Amino acid sequence: QVRLVESGGGLVQAGGSLRLSCAASGSSFSIYAMGWYRQAPGKQRELVAAFTSGGRTNYADSVKGRFTISRDNAKSTVYLLMNSLKPEDTAVYYCNADIRILGYTNQNNYWGQGTQVTVSS
Repeated sequence: QVRLVESGGGLVQAGGSLRLSCAASGSSFSIYAMGWYRQAPGKQRELVAAFTSGGRTNYADSVKGRFTISRDNAKSTVYLLMNSLKPEDTAVYYCNADIRILGYTNQNNYWGQGTQVTVSS
């Protein structure tokens, strides 16, 4: 009923920038928390940046000062601007959101399909 679709990943050299986008679409819904996770090979999935249900932002220490999360509520879209990219940022980046579909009482958690970000040295 709700789908999250990421875009904007790719190959970039160290020091470069990328902007990821995640758009929610489908049935009428309300978005609560929404943000970005990443998973590198052999590592656990980790939070990168997110808007909490209270509208505050959280960032992983490793990206603080380099990445910026933003959103466009009218487009049901969240963005992640990644500056000063490092090889250790290489991972699959996943969009995640807590969403309530119209007509349902509870929120559910949704994941996007992921977009690959590769940073070369």
